[in-house]
Amino acid sequence: MTTNTASDPQSVSSSFHRSLTLKKTILTFGLISGILASVLMIATLPFFKYFEHGSKGMVVGYTAIVLVSLLVYFGIRSYRDNHAGGVITFGRGFTIGIGITLISCVIYVIAWEIVYFNFMSHSMDNYFAQLIAKAQSSPGTPEAIQAKVAAARHSQQLYQNPFFNALYTFIEPFPVDLLVTLISAAILRKKPQAKPASFAATA
Repeated sequence: MTTNTASDPQSVSSSFHRSLTLKKTILTFGLISGILASVLMIATLPFFKYFEHGSKGMVVGYTAIVLVSLLVYFGIRSYRDNHAGGVITFGRGFTIGIGITLISCVIYVIAWEIVYFNFMSHSMDNYFAQLIAKAQSSPGTPEAIQAKVAAARHSQQLYQNPFFNALYTFIEPFPVDLLVTLISAAILRKKPQAKPASFAATA
């Protein structure tokens, strides 16, 4: 009687190939997503003063984020259809999606840090000035108003810190990408088709 072992060369080779293609898919779509997000962000900078930080800026910014996040869906689908025989679990799909998301967000953050601290270090002054003015005109006791103003000024100081600036920038696209990852992993999951029952041969 023979037994199959986990060290079977063919099984090890197949497992290694799946791992390699998974990492390649994550890296490829993550880089494309991150570069595209950075290009769109840089392309909108000339219109920054027109958008300010109101509803138009929010619409433009998050429209670009949603469009870029669709690469998460295409990345998971590409792996499923081209490397996994049309089969993928929710967990595997989520792993691919979150990997693409993290790479994309990191590239986006790096691009913004370079642009902001080298060319636009005072571009947020008007935004924080609006926050302070809004806090000063809000109803409440003088102490409450002063606390809101102090909080806005503290946020402005934090934004000039590269670490907190990067953190704020990272959480701009991440929630959207995470949601798209969860939805895509759920939509694209596909179990292997059940094989028809076979009848044992009779002697």
